[in-house]
Amino acid sequence: MLPVSLTAVAVVLFNAGAGIASAADRIRALGPQGVNLWQLEHKATKSKVDISLQDYQAQDGFRNEEFPVQWFEQPLDHFDDGITETFKQRYWVNTRHYKPGVGGPVIVLDGGETSGEDRLPFLDTGIVEILARATGGVGVVLEHRYYGESIAVKNLTTDSLRFLNNDQAAADSANFMSNVKFSGIDEDLTAPGTPWIYYGGSYAGARAAHMKILYPDLVYGAISSSGVTHATIVYWEYFDLIRQAAESKCSGHIQKSIATVDRLLSNRRLAHPLKALFGLAELEHNDDFASILESPLGYWQAKCWDPAFGSTGFDDFCESLSKPPFGLGLVEGIEALEYEHPARMVSLPGGLTVDFTILNYAKWIKENVVSSCPKDSTIEECFGTYDDSKYTNTSLDQEWRLWMFQVCTQWGYFMTAPPDPTYPSIVSQYITLAYESKLCKQAYPPGDYFKVPAMPNVTAVNVLGDFDIAADRLAIIDGEVDPWRPATPHSDDAEDREDTILQPFKLIPNAVHHYDEWGYKHLADEPEEIRQIHGEMILFVIEWLKDWTPPKKE
Repeated sequence: MLPVSLTAVAVVLFNAGAGIASAADRIRALGPQGVNLWQLEHKATKSKVDISLQDYQAQDGFRNEEFPVQWFEQPLDHFDDGITETFKQRYWVNTRHYKPGVGGPVIVLDGGETSGEDRLPFLDTGIVEILARATGGVGVVLEHRYYGESIAVKNLTTDSLRFLNNDQAAADSANFMSNVKFSGIDEDLTAPGTPWIYYGGSYAGARAAHMKILYPDLVYGAISSSGVTHATIVYWEYFDLIRQAAESKCSGHIQKSIATVDRLLSNRRLAHPLKALFGLAELEHNDDFASILESPLGYWQAKCWDPAFGSTGFDDFCESLSKPPFGLGLVEGIEALEYEHPARMVSLPGGLTVDFTILNYAKWIKENVVSSCPKDSTIEECFGTYDDSKYTNTSLDQEWRLWMFQVCTQWGYFMTAPPDPTYPSIVSQYITLAYESKLCKQAYPPGDYFKVPAMPNVTAVNVLGDFDIAADRLAIIDGEVDPWRPATPHSDDAEDREDTILQPFKLIPNAVHHYDEWGYKHLADEPEEIRQIHGEMILFVIEWLKDWTPPKKE
């Protein structure tokens, strides 16, 4: 595994080139093809680390100075006394607003399925700082077991990963809250003697809600932002929400392009020239080809109201699809013509005739995806997913194995085409459950102590509340156009609720993924809808704290 500072650089470089919010999200959305792209970028990152390290340290020096790394010892297994191994869990603390004896809360942010370093902006200007400043509290970012530097094992084999599950991770947080001693603070701030507010976004948002259900005596309040409390094996709704939320012209272009691709792939004579157009002539399997075409869609989740963290990649992709190629641009009004209007059609070698949108799609794929394949590798080696040996490396630097293991064992979310082939789709019909889930068998052969189930045990998640998860002082906050909203209590399949101080239930207009987690130092500078949600969060947390009383000592 890379040293701490090098890992941080790797994350920066990876996210800078990625079309999705995190490595875990890319793998979630693209399945086995996402792992291929991770591996290609991982190799490229290694060569860039030394060049970028100095700039990164200068840019993010505040993280090392004001928020030094701290460690908390955890048992590898909370439930089997026969396993005595331990590991060090990493965390960071913001004490800017702490005053001894005042009774302020601890605001803890769950690091979720990534390095805790990725969450440090939320400790500096984001939601942890915002709530700590408003309440005179202490802010904490707690890294999740197995992620970042909180490594519990020596490799990532199936057996070594068996301790990466919901129960163990929740027990980590409970143990931390009950026993942590913050450096430089003499006061005992452990739960339940101090009110702890547990925050998380996305997977960590589900964990925040789960912590309130599992450990109500320790978690005084919880905020679940974009919390995916509904686990499901097939999650075709992810791309469908993007289809519905995207600008209609762009969405239509993608939808019609994918329908064309599916039709051409079914024709043996035309499938090869189609792949060649995209720079993928040597790619053997049609589902591998179709999965690469999903890659620009991940840019939707990378949107963020704060331009320092967000991406315009999806809008840029949409714009590129609509531009007439050289020559066709001379036809007046060609962009407004209907898809596959004779004036928009382009004849290509191999008997292929397509709308110019397909040419633009192919150009984007060649420039942004195919170009990542090294010259000394074949297209099949880079983008094929049927060679099991590509997924057998179990060294600690193969971080993709972490979230994928959680997908295969408990969470699911295999993102396929809609089950009804007549339903509008921006995803190819070649993207099936069998294709998306085959990595579970390829990457995780049975171990001596653990076997990955045939399909994820999503009941282990849903039994904690599913769409209906609720408790006093549990806030549910989601984004209106978040592709994960269908897996949250704001899903169209869930019952609507009243929004109250005791059980806040808030939907941020035009927001994507956990938009409330980012923040500016001066809230007045934030966009109106973000400033409003932050104000509402401050209000309900302060109201919660008014009702807190220390537990009676036995």
